Amino acid sequence: MPVESGSSAASRQAKQKRKSHSLSIRRTNSTEQERTGLQREMLEGQDSKLPLSLRSNLLDLFGQIEREFENLYIENIELRREIETLNDRLTAEGQTIDGGDLTKGALKTKASHSTSQLSQKLKTTYKASTSKIVSSFKATTSRAVCQLVKEYVGHRDGIWDLSVTRTQPVVLGTASADHSAMLWSIETGKCLLKYVGHAGSVNSIKFHPTEQMALTASGDQTAHIWRYMVQLPTPQPVADISQTPCDDDIDFSDKDEADGDGEGPNECPSIRMASTTLRSHQGVVIAADWLVGGKQVVTASWDRAANLYDVETSELVHSLTGHDQELTHCCTHPTQRLVVTSSRDTTFRLWDFRDPSIHSVNVFQGHTDTVTSAVFTVGDNVVSGSDDRTVKVWDLKNMRSPIATIRTDSAVNRISVSVSQRIIALPHDNRQVRLFDMSGVRLARLPHSNRQLTLKKHIFYLKWVWSN
Repeated sequence: MPVESGSSAASRQAKQKRKSHSLSIRRTNSTEQERTGLQREMLEGQDSKLPLSLRSNLLDLFGQIEREFENLYIENIELRREIETLNDRLTAEGQTIDGGDLTKGALKTKASHSTSQLSQKLKTTYKASTSKIVSSFKATTSRAVCQLVKEYVGHRDGIWDLSVTRTQPVVLGTASADHSAMLWSIETGKCLLKYVGHAGSVNSIKFHPTEQMALTASGDQTAHIWRYMVQLPTPQPVADISQTPCDDDIDFSDKDEADGDGEGPNECPSIRMASTTLRSHQGVVIAADWLVGGKQVVTASWDRAANLYDVETSELVHSLTGHDQELTHCCTHPTQRLVVTSSRDTTFRLWDFRDPSIHSVNVFQGHTDTVTSAVFTVGDNVVSGSDDRTVKVWDLKNMRSPIATIRTDSAVNRISVSVSQRIIALPHDNRQVRLFDMSGVRLARLPHSNRQLTLKKHIFYLKWVWSN
């Protein structure tokens, strides 16, 4: 028998090893071939009425979907690892921070710090690093208490505006989409008078500074001035209602909405005729206000203009044009002949009528979306709110940039400023009502869902009572 040499035997063994290794590689890495074979077995082993080509295409599509899910699963795993790495890094960095002091001496910490001490340091450092950022999410030390005192039920549709008289008797006025304005006793919640002279939604109501007259603006393209005479009923003791802390975590059981049918105890006398009707707008009159002294009024309309009228003659004195889109609000200064108008064109304008011979205007472009309202304070400030989720406080003496900015989590509607306490009340699209001071620090939040009150609808406006 022939005998193989050692070299040839070794060569053959090496070839067999290479062949075995090569086959092993194909078995472990040929995923596509394995899937193809599996698909072939599935096609041949299943009894289906579908054509073979169609079944093959379906299996190919299912295979692609499976691969996409595999890729997503792998990406999720990698993202989790990155998040864990970042969390570890943040924790490690937090151990070296000491109250915001970035000196080398402050960066040294002892390894014996407990977890509670580290957590406290992180909280302190976070507050210190964000103390200059004015935001509605900023933690506050104030624990103001809010309490529901009275509900005023009688309108059949949404309420657009509120106002409180500055003279006696002190009454509350409401303007509604049900084409009416109503006067209420603040103490008892009883309707005292109902004005039904408009042919459209009543969008605004403001009271004369010294006389018993009301100014209403409407979707019927007019503004009405009407006189009222009311007698306040004997006040009843206010029911004892438990106080509710203004905490963001409050969430009690809701109660059903009251039906504003205007019948029963809230039925009240009505008037239909206005003493003065102001016309000339070509669109919805969205707001109106009295100038200081009460001899002139200003109206704001969707026709992109604001008009200044003489109350005694009903004549148009000035047409204030310049806004590029519909106006959303107008407001007058309490002691000076100044008017501020806001618009959907992202601007608000300051009109100066202190010089009778000429009026000047300044345009302010501090927002990036609709300016829903801009109002004066008793001092020299203007507060503007916008759909861009910001509220800005401006100084009339220097309007180049705001002195404070409040950033919120929802669009801001018509804002209201407390006359005596200089507190800003913000009604939001998300049914929240938050209170801030003039520097932008949040003071409280009115509960929107509790045993006493359920705010299920859009909050458009609110008003401070003069007694605050």
